[in-house]
Amino acid sequence: MSSIMTSSFRMPAEWSEHEGCLMAWPTRADLWGEVLPLAKGEYAEVARAVAEFEPVTMVAPPGSGEDARSWCGDAVTVIELPLDDSWFRDSAPLFVLDGSGRRAGVDFRFNAWGGKHAPFDSDDRVSALLLDHLAVERIPSDMILEGGAVTVDGEGTLITTEQCLLHPNRNPGMSRQDIEAELKARLGVTKVIWLPYGGLLDTETDGHVDGVCAFAAPGTVVVSLPEDPVHPDHARMRANRAVLEATSDAQGRPLKIIDIPQTSFADVSGGQVEVSYLNFYVANGGVVVPVAGAPQDEAALATIAAAYPGRKVVGVRAPAIAYGGGGVHCITQQIPAAPRTA
Repeated sequence: MSSIMTSSFRMPAEWSEHEGCLMAWPTRADLWGEVLPLAKGEYAEVARAVAEFEPVTMVAPPGSGEDARSWCGDAVTVIELPLDDSWFRDSAPLFVLDGSGRRAGVDFRFNAWGGKHAPFDSDDRVSALLLDHLAVERIPSDMILEGGAVTVDGEGTLITTEQCLLHPNRNPGMSRQDIEAELKARLGVTKVIWLPYGGLLDTETDGHVDGVCAFAAPGTVVVSLPEDPVHPDHARMRANRAVLEATSDAQGRPLKIIDIPQTSFADVSGGQVEVSYLNFYVANGGVVVPVAGAPQDEAALATIAAAYPGRKVVGVRAPAIAYGGGGVHCITQQIPAAPRTA
């Protein structure tokens, strides 16, 4: 692990003030196949929706900038950097702040979710390029970690899943204690809550927590809890919820839990994909939520609006993004605003 001391930094909660949002343009042709035009349209729609609340920078591979601009329009800034894929929640840096006005980005290693896609060397290097572009200090870590694997409250608590972080395809030389120590050292958390399960259908990421739960406020967690008893995660998510019910956060508070019981599926390229309502992006004054064009959309949006009072909730169709293996949260990465000093 890096010897750089990072004890003064902490990862802020996603509802903290943002300077902007980073996204990456759909790139991997062997992943998308005939769905690529649909994916480009949905990525562009997400970018425009987020841009209603905060600046969006779309990163496109060299030579693809004009393509991204033609889809996204003038509301989105496009830059070109080498890319392998388009999931910036996982390959972009995780930003941290300290109390003296400093901002840094933690550059964890990236191995394409356990080597599921190749090549991935450009995505492993893109965090450093982004931090250089943004003129933000880089904090390296030798641990493999994707941003979709963690959710934080900004007050010392982090939630993750054993299914993902303990998978042997990430950090086989690290124990659970080693992983927890690195999360605490790099992200400034003091308590790690381990949930047993990610989504059973989430074979792409091996069960990221952003398909399971998200902090909505200090001491408050929004949880996916499928109401359909035949849903493959019906029992698994209830086991996760039981862990949350029995624990407290880093401040000693019991967790208030808000359930999202709605689930939806959509037809894409001759098959069905699950569109996770929980995989949303919290922007300045808004929440951008993936929807399926299904009857359940309206109730899910209402549930999320109640969990984030005072924010405008916007649904964006995302079946093609789900086909690629994720949702709105998976394709976005917030840049927190630098802390103000006296």
